[in-house]
Amino acid sequence: MWTPTAERSASQKSRSKKPTRAGQRPPVRGRPLWIKIMKWSAIVGFSGLLLMVATVAFVFWMYGRDPSLPDYRKLADYKPKQVTTIVDKDGHRLGEIFTERRTFVPYEKLPPHVVNAFVAAEDNKFWQHEGVDYYGMFRAFWANIRAGKKTQGASTITQQVVKTFLLTPERTFKRKIQEIILARRLEKSLSKEEIMTLYVNQIYFGHGRYGIQEASRYFFGKDVDKITVAEAAVLAGMPKEPEVIANALIAKKLRPKERQMYVLGQMVKIGKLTQPEAQKAMDAPIQVVATPFPYMNTAPEWVELAKKELIAERGEATLTTLGATVRVTVDPTMHANAQKALQTGLRALDKRHKVGRAARTVKPEKIDAAIAALTKKLPSKGPAKSERYDAVVTAVHDEDNEVVVDLGGYQASLMLGGADDTRFNPPDEAGNALKPSERFKRGDVVEVMAAAADKKAAAPKHAKQRVTFGPGAEGAIVILELKTRKVRALVGGYASRVAGFNRATQAHRQPGSSFKPFVYAAGLELGAANQLDQGGARMYTAASSVNDAPDRIEQWIPKNYESGKFAGDVLLRFALSKSINTVAIRMMDQMEKVKAGAVGDMARRAGISSKLPTTLSLALGSGEVTPLEMTNAIATFGAGGIAAKPRFVDAIDGKATPPAVGEQAVKPEIAYVITDMMRSVVTSGTAAAANKLKLTIAGKTGTSNDARDVWFIGMTPDYAIGVWIGYDDNRPMGRETGGTTAVPVFVDVAKTMGLQQKSFPRPAKIVEAKIDRQSGKLAPEGFPKNRIMTEVFVQGTAPTEVAPNDGDVTGDNLVQGEYDELPPEEPEPEAKP
Repeated sequence: MWTPTAERSASQKSRSKKPTRAGQRPPVRGRPLWIKIMKWSAIVGFSGLLLMVATVAFVFWMYGRDPSLPDYRKLADYKPKQVTTIVDKDGHRLGEIFTERRTFVPYEKLPPHVVNAFVAAEDNKFWQHEGVDYYGMFRAFWANIRAGKKTQGASTITQQVVKTFLLTPERTFKRKIQEIILARRLEKSLSKEEIMTLYVNQIYFGHGRYGIQEASRYFFGKDVDKITVAEAAVLAGMPKEPEVIANALIAKKLRPKERQMYVLGQMVKIGKLTQPEAQKAMDAPIQVVATPFPYMNTAPEWVELAKKELIAERGEATLTTLGATVRVTVDPTMHANAQKALQTGLRALDKRHKVGRAARTVKPEKIDAAIAALTKKLPSKGPAKSERYDAVVTAVHDEDNEVVVDLGGYQASLMLGGADDTRFNPPDEAGNALKPSERFKRGDVVEVMAAAADKKAAAPKHAKQRVTFGPGAEGAIVILELKTRKVRALVGGYASRVAGFNRATQAHRQPGSSFKPFVYAAGLELGAANQLDQGGARMYTAASSVNDAPDRIEQWIPKNYESGKFAGDVLLRFALSKSINTVAIRMMDQMEKVKAGAVGDMARRAGISSKLPTTLSLALGSGEVTPLEMTNAIATFGAGGIAAKPRFVDAIDGKATPPAVGEQAVKPEIAYVITDMMRSVVTSGTAAAANKLKLTIAGKTGTSNDARDVWFIGMTPDYAIGVWIGYDDNRPMGRETGGTTAVPVFVDVAKTMGLQQKSFPRPAKIVEAKIDRQSGKLAPEGFPKNRIMTEVFVQGTAPTEVAPNDGDVTGDNLVQGEYDELPPEEPEPEAKP
């Protein structure tokens, strides 16, 4: 129905509509608030994201331009600190030269399962990422937020290489950004294989071992290319906490097994190991070698010798990165036997000198008086350092391995049973040593000295102070091959220690009569040149007769023995064999008038490098030499007069070192005659104890003043063996001689060497002649056989005069003493006043 109201309403509606232009959309109603919020949130978020990206880009750009940023390119020239290993002829590791124990191993020598184990343990996307695992970083970040602490890391192997080589260990935002920058750059500079090589060679595995090779050798006793999957998984699990796992590995605890199982599981996860293979490795126990290098430090002298040779050849600056394997000339069996022989000889000497034993015993009723007497000798402040004192045993305590002594109102304890005490109380075959009460009793008098401070030493329970036994004598042994001069054994003391005093190379001691071969060689050399055949003086040969008489020479009357016995005219061979002092002095005195310095020159040519005196006392060995140079110089005679330096290194990294450059220092014929004369020292002279070996041995004993040093240098056609014994403080050894003290040690060594009977090579210019053993002249026909001997001569120096037959005695052949009356002991040389 139409009405005015309706019409008016319709009219109003039509008027409210405005006309629209063609294509113009009609206005819409306003959007809800949440849509507006979403819109602006998106805008703000996107803007923030852009800002954050820009900020991160700016930070990376800024830190990337930092001039102090380490140069990653230097890693292309990787020269790590490495260990140089010293091995014997069989490859046993004897010692090491290092600042870090590491042996570089190239990638091609890494078995695939070793590489896979480290990838699985540390960075399973190593082969895919470009230095940084961003997803891994986000995952670790989220896991750490949820845990409220750091539970995961996200550093790739590349990042770990950067941290190890290029950056400091500090944990800062800047360092982390630099780590990411350098990791990405390193990936573009080096191959994945090169980065893995850097990683496995540089990382630390605990117990002082760096790099996979040294870790493999130390824990499993084999090179890295020989380890199994199970062993590789153990090593790959160690870098997270190296020292903890290394200690647990040695102690056979659970932690290493847990890490191994994790690594094996990860290897299965990345498809580098099947589940059955992994399970087999998991089920097997971890086998760690108990003693990876059983020969380590058994010959510590050789480490220093090898080091010196390397420095001389390569320079000291190269040692830290050299990483060489040095095969030294030592024969481990010879060296061990030489050490044992020296210890046996020194123990026998200790027993004779009552070292570490009771020197005497005071009766119970006189103990107090004996202690009171000692008070007068003891300083008021107690025993002085390094001085020896007598002490009386007042109590013995087996339960504490302790002996209480009194030095004169000064109570102290001897703590027995330690490493040093085994020298004086060696265990029997069952490993049992004597108890204190089986060695000492109340009233015994022993020689002691103040003990050095030692925190590891057991504290005494029955006295406030601690003392030790006075040290016994020491010694050295050198064994070298005559022709090659390769040193096969070199023992520097009773108990050789790493970085200890090596007496074989460092102890300068008087050689005593062992120096006399140089005197005789100089005489033969001058005689062969006819330089002494002037002014009525005869040339010297082994058959020359020289008067053993107490003549005054330059205000000095040399003597042979305290008894003052002299033998009259004696042949040089006999004089050398019995080590007659006056003959050596007389020879040198006569030679020096013809050619000054002849003896010293002979010694230097033969191999003595130490400074020698120029006085006549040199004939009796008053200079000071080392056992090594003395042995090597005497070896020159046995080697046909060829002098050469001792050799200690056979090869470096498998490449043989050049042979010793020898020099004909002494004519072969002179060297042969001297060597043959030294044979008489063994067959009938002061070293007769060595004759029991039934070998051709030439040698010379030596005893310095007051027996402060005793020597024997012995030679077979293949080896020279030098033995020296004496106290470090140069105190006298009483009645000890080279023949009674050093020769037995030589015999013990030679017995173990498997030496064969053979003769010294004879050069061409040697002739023989039958002579009268008393006058040295030619033996006539029908001469008594017991007076005939065959002597060797340099061609042209044999005697031409014939000795008178029995009944034709003249003043020229009268002998003023019987050779056999001379005592067998070696003469004691005396210094020229």
